[in-house]
Amino acid sequence: MVSTVSRIAQAATRRANRQRPVALALLVLITATSCGVVGKTSVKSVQIALQGKPDVEPTAAEVAANRFPQIKVTGPAGGAILVLGNIDSGRQAWYSSERSIVFLRNGIVVGTHGSTPELQGMTIEGDSPFHALHRIADGTTIQRRYDVMPDYRYGMNVTGTLVTLGKEKVQILESERELLHVRERLQGDGWKRDNHYWVDPANGFIWKSIQAIAPDTSLEVVQLKPYSQDL
Repeated sequence: MVSTVSRIAQAATRRANRQRPVALALLVLITATSCGVVGKTSVKSVQIALQGKPDVEPTAAEVAANRFPQIKVTGPAGGAILVLGNIDSGRQAWYSSERSIVFLRNGIVVGTHGSTPELQGMTIEGDSPFHALHRIADGTTIQRRYDVMPDYRYGMNVTGTLVTLGKEKVQILESERELLHVRERLQGDGWKRDNHYWVDPANGFIWKSIQAIAPDTSLEVVQLKPYSQDL
């Protein structure tokens, strides 16, 4: 298995060198994890992530053509497709073609790498309600702690207050889903911002969200092809 994937990766590397040097990061990732989540996918799926176009819009057919878990992340610099690189104790690491990483846990952004601002870490004190947002009571509060660079903004204590806003129809790729909209109002240590989550009303899975990673910056995260242990 490793040798087959290695040959594919080597061929793709030669093509990528002629097209986009940053492709090397993800191609090396395929070879290194050939028996993990990434190794079960095709090089074609990586090429989607390597397009590097602002606000790239893959089709449902492109996403479905491979088994690679994929999300779309949109920030101040535009949108990109990220692919799942590894999972460590429930924390998912999603990689972009520009070597940026977004870390998710239960659909919540807990860190970023390779972008500015950079969320070096976010922790929740006590039990997290984000594994079951479809059952939360209005007024539920969450105590968060943020570490953000630049300027060494460490230990920022922020309180989030959750409230449900009702069901809404949300378009993801070519499919329309009826999802429960939950808002989280963040306040404290210079934060005054809202997070938004659109969750499956049956199981609480977060299909789409807008989440702050700094007092003045948010990311939109959309699940295009969610990770499944059956992959």
